[in-house]
Amino acid sequence: MGAGTGDTVMDVRLDGRVALVTGASRGIGRAVAAEFAAAGASVMLSSRKADALDEAVAGITPSGDAELSTFAANAGDPDAAAACVAATVERFGGVDILVNNAATNPYMGSMIDIDLPRLDKTYDVNLRGAFVWIQEAWRQSMQARGGSVVNVSSIGGMSVETSIGHYNVTKAALIHLTKSLAKELAPGVRVNAVCPGLVKTDMARALWEPNEAAVARMVPLDRLGEVEDIARAVLFLSSDAASWITGTTLVVDGGMLL
Repeated sequence: MGAGTGDTVMDVRLDGRVALVTGASRGIGRAVAAEFAAAGASVMLSSRKADALDEAVAGITPSGDAELSTFAANAGDPDAAAACVAATVERFGGVDILVNNAATNPYMGSMIDIDLPRLDKTYDVNLRGAFVWIQEAWRQSMQARGGSVVNVSSIGGMSVETSIGHYNVTKAALIHLTKSLAKELAPGVRVNAVCPGLVKTDMARALWEPNEAAVARMVPLDRLGEVEDIARAVLFLSSDAASWITGTTLVVDGGMLL
């Protein structure tokens, strides 16, 4: 990357790598899969609905010898996670990169009033689920061949928002899980996290759509995030360009936390 050349970009390649992305049928997950495929990685896209995965794949163009495949799995189901990792190993020979992007937020309102079924669902997908996917990737592939894990957390894990309080608790715990596993799985496996700010996704629609212009004015960089903003950060952390980075949390929020 040349110094002083404002129009020069880092050419990050993942040729020959195999990536597994959860929550990949839309939003940030789909954008990550597209970035990986464009960088030359073969990608296994996973989410709950097979038809949504097929639609996502139809809009992605791989680079070089990269190939795409899909596996429908509920990210909060340990058996489904194990089966998806196994299918990835069988299809592509291993897993070099795991992106834990799948998340859920079935409750909005005062945290103290959340019912236990929705509390459990949030935990099962956002925290326990992320751990299980890492555990399976480690056991079935990364323990032998190394790799990189990127967990998609949130700036909500670093702040307090009463309307999505328990979601933010799981995202805060995911940051700590990232640090703990980064130390435990080093040096063979790097584990990092990305913390998006408010990104224009369907999941976050209730937070930005009613008055997008007003919300954007609260962001120092004067716009809401796009899924590509997060995908490029995930691509960097997954690549050799970040080979001496582990246990870190990269905030991508347009300056919202400031």
